[in-house]
Amino acid sequence: MKVNVHAVNFNVDKKLTDFIELRINKLEKYFDKIVSSDIFLKVEKTSDKENKFVEAKLIVPGDEFIVKKQCKTFEEGVELASESLERLLVKRKEKIRAHA
Repeated sequence: MKVNVHAVNFNVDKKLTDFIELRINKLEKYFDKIVSSDIFLKVEKTSDKENKFVEAKLIVPGDEFIVKKQCKTFEEGVELASESLERLLVKRKEKIRAHA
């Protein structure tokens, strides 16, 4: 699966990119027909501690899932987003099995 990491208004380091790719690639064990994924990382300029935004977009045949999370760190945001995507993929797979 192709994992695209997009950082809005800042440069992302290799360590974070590797973490994201590793975490998103784990989703393939829940649904094996994932075409690609786009991960958008954004930092808001606020006094709030939770100023990091992670938006994950997963493309599967016939559908696409979008999950948005706001956290203190990008790692935490990616973790939460991938857990949400996990649940969505499991639901999708169960729905496909029910119709087959």
